[in-house]
Amino acid sequence: MKIFTVGSKSFVTSFQLAGIPGKISENPQNALDEIKTLTDDSDVGLVLVSDDITESISDELTALRAEKSTLVFALPATGSEKTEVDYRVMLKKILGV
Repeated sequence: MKIFTVGSKSFVTSFQLAGIPGKISENPQNALDEIKTLTDDSDVGLVLVSDDITESISDELTALRAEKSTLVFALPATGSEKTEVDYRVMLKKILGV
């Protein structure tokens, strides 16, 4: 299984230094398109996305997580502030409860 990153240039570059490939995307809609393409690839097991991009596409990502087996995980972007994630709410959305 492969790991990919999607996000800003600094986010993707920091992972590329560790050997993890990525797609640079500053626009949330373009990032969503990249994430959809990556989750369609059966070799990709994990997509790491910078959280500054996921804010405006969170509902679409939740729906994508429900229908695909690839994990899509948001990580803090460079310089972002600490935020709390309510995983119960996310899980309820994914399960449709």
